[in-house]
Amino acid sequence: MTDHAPPRQIVGHVLTPQGFVQGTLWLDDAGRIARIDGSPCNEADVRASTRPLVLPGFIDLHVHGGGGHDTMAGGDAVVQIAQLHARHGTTSLLATTMTAPHDELAAALAALGPAIAQRPRGGARVLGVHLEGPYINAGRLGAQPDCTRPGAMDELLALHALAPIRLITLAPELPGHLAWIAPLRAKGFVVQIGHSDGSYEDGVAALNQGASGFTHLFNAMSGLHHRAPGMVGAALAHARYAELIPDLLHVHPGAIRAALRAIPGLYCVTDATAATGMPDGDYALGSQRVTKCLGGVRLADGTLAGSTLTMDQALRNLVGLGLDLADASRRVSTHAADFLGLADRGRLQAGAWGDLVVLDHDLKLQQVWVEGESISLDRG
Repeated sequence: MTDHAPPRQIVGHVLTPQGFVQGTLWLDDAGRIARIDGSPCNEADVRASTRPLVLPGFIDLHVHGGGGHDTMAGGDAVVQIAQLHARHGTTSLLATTMTAPHDELAAALAALGPAIAQRPRGGARVLGVHLEGPYINAGRLGAQPDCTRPGAMDELLALHALAPIRLITLAPELPGHLAWIAPLRAKGFVVQIGHSDGSYEDGVAALNQGASGFTHLFNAMSGLHHRAPGMVGAALAHARYAELIPDLLHVHPGAIRAALRAIPGLYCVTDATAATGMPDGDYALGSQRVTKCLGGVRLADGTLAGSTLTMDQALRNLVGLGLDLADASRRVSTHAADFLGLADRGRLQAGAWGDLVVLDHDLKLQQVWVEGESISLDRG
């Protein structure tokens, strides 16, 4: 610690990996947590108190846009996206691409690279890229454009050279994809199953080959039937991790509860689009136009096309479904960090990054800190 940068302190009920502590969290001048002092307390007392709640910053591994900007647009779009989501408590995220021709993907990743290399001031840390397609099933596009193609390592590595790809969504039932999973894992990529019309058996085989989870569980995948369990059945029966959009529009609360019981590391994503934080109207989603109205985002044919969800609202939705605050917090932070193997994010403990949110009794944001930087919550 230098004489010119005294430690900063955040006082309240601090959620540590061991549980809540009533006390003080100290940030050092490197943007990390120096220590946490205080006395343990139970959640019932925490929720009955008016003291601030201090939770790990939110981690969103599926973000297409926000504030009128789209990840495929190039320029400084990702800077604006990172700043918008930071104002809603997201302290780190994966910039998520759309299925597109190679040249469009290359241009998008070239623009993403600088914002990944250096965190935008006032914004969330962009951890890397979630490549959602083009290696998906044309029969389960969801809102993706029909630009799918078979997996190709040469193309993938060329894109990876432009910006670090951390997570790849693919459909394992397509020719060559099942055998591709292990080589992808060997090169350090995390693989998720998604936009897939595969069978239960395809899903289990992909997990056995090293796939780690499922992209927006229930959406754009073969559903559960008692004689054909599909990808949903494979996830519920075997997955340790899966992402889910808890906007209460993409997935029924009953299905969310079923997934919570079945998948230990179920974590939440927003699948946020450029329409997030914006008024009703038309916005870009990659090469397509989408319309925001009545709280949702849809293509012209009515297909759900991402969301306008923010992670602070995701936390409130989970608590509204009956989760205790500590469990809900893990679902919007810790599990996603564990999924990517990030030991110094998604938890409040000495040595971890100073990524945290401070909330009031109604779970409304009061403060956000990203790597020790206090983020202005002024939303204009």
